[in-house]
Parts: sequence; structure tokens; C-alpha cells
Amino acid sequence: MAASNLKPAAVTTNQVNSGRDRVGLPHRNSGEIHVIMGPMFAGKTTALLRRIRSESDNGRNIAMIKSSKDTRYAIDSVVTHDGAKLPCWALPELTSFRQKLGDDAYAKLDVIGIDEAQFFEDLYEFCCNAADHDGKTVVVAGLDGDYLRRSFGSVLDIIPLADTVTKLTARCELCGKRAFFTLRKTEETETEIIGGADVYMPVCRQHYVNGQVVIGAARNVLEFHKVQSKSCVEAAAAAI
Repeated sequence: MAASNLKPAAVTTNQVNSGRDRVGLPHRNSGEIHVIMGPMFAGKTTALLRRIRSESDNGRNIAMIKSSKDTRYAIDSVVTHDGAKLPCWALPELTSFRQKLGDDAYAKLDVIGIDEAQFFEDLYEFCCNAADHDGKTVVVAGLDGDYLRRSFGSVLDIIPLADTVTKLTARCELCGKRAFFTLRKTEETETEIIGGADVYMPVCRQHYVNGQVVIGAARNVLEFHKVQSKSCVEAAAAAI
């Protein structure tokens, strides 16, 4: 059988100059999503600010967003644990960003940085719209798990959308090994407790497991003493 002489159709200069792709659809700026995640004190915010500043230095228009729940260091800035900072929009939800910024300013925007992304319930929807439909580069930094090593917020949900995913590690505060997990030092059990080194520490797997046992035992002791104290007070009141 003779070899076929058919060749793939080339993209002509006229097609390129027309602003349309090979199937005739109009070209538009391609968006991107980059995820930076890990435990507390892993340098997620530092990596985010480094990326956003690099984009700005290259002439791209940038904007930073953080959750309004995070008021640890400043209300209107994203601040790292070592004090580096960048002005930002502090918002309760991401869907309000475009309205607050204004359509004209949003249209000129190239890159959006999002810090403490685990606190935004609308993270998935926002990233989809910004990258897929608006052509924005979105750089997201957040915790991948809570203090019980469960999925925290929607950070893990956007991994299938992402161009790149970077998992950072810290140093275990108890032995110096690589730390993948966040251990809560206090007895509160709510998922969202805003805090720093006074509440959390990065730990390796061994010290996470050991720490959970120790903290669990400490909570039991505290609860026992609370019950004992309550019983003593009730007995004293009854004797009066």
C-alpha cells in the first residue's frame, strides 16, 4: 500500500493574524492557577509575596486579597511571620472583589494573590471564573489541613484546577525534622481559631501523633478538675 501524502494542516499567517485559533474560536488571554499549601510556619505567605512581587517587577498589574478574619498583624496588609508585608484587600468573601475594585480596574488586572485561602468558602468558584473566563493568573496560599489533619476549607478542592501545586514544609518545633502537620497547643476544639505561635506549632508525624495523645490526656485532666471543682462548689452551697 502506498504511503499517504496527506500532511497535517498548517496554521496560516492569516489565521494567526485574525486572532482566532485553528478551530476558529477567538483567542483570549490564558489564565493560570497556582496553589501554595502546607502547615503553619512553612513559608506559604512568604512564597506568595515573592511570586506576586516578581510579577509586579515584570510589569504586570497585581492585587492581593486576604480573609478579613485574619487580623493578627494588620487589617489592610498581608504580613509574613517575619514582618514582610504587602497592601491587600481584606474581604469576607472573594465574589465581592470585582465589585469593590471596579470593572475597569479588574479588566486591567493580570495577577491576583490570595492569602489564607482556607477561609474563603467561594474559593473554587472565584478561581474558576478568574482563570477560565477572565484570563487572570491566580496564586493561592493556604493550609491544606486543619489541626486534626482534615481538609480545611476549599484549598484541596482547587487542586484539579491548578497549573502547579507546591507543598511546603516547616521544621518540627520539637525535633527539627521536616514538619508536615500543624499541632494545636490549646484546648479549644473549633476548626477556625486564628492564632500564631501562641496557639499552633509545626510538627513531624511522630510528634503530631505523640502530641495529640499528650494534649488529649491534658484535656481529660482539665475536664476532670472542672468536674471536681463544680462538685465541690455544689457541695459547699448545699451545706450553707
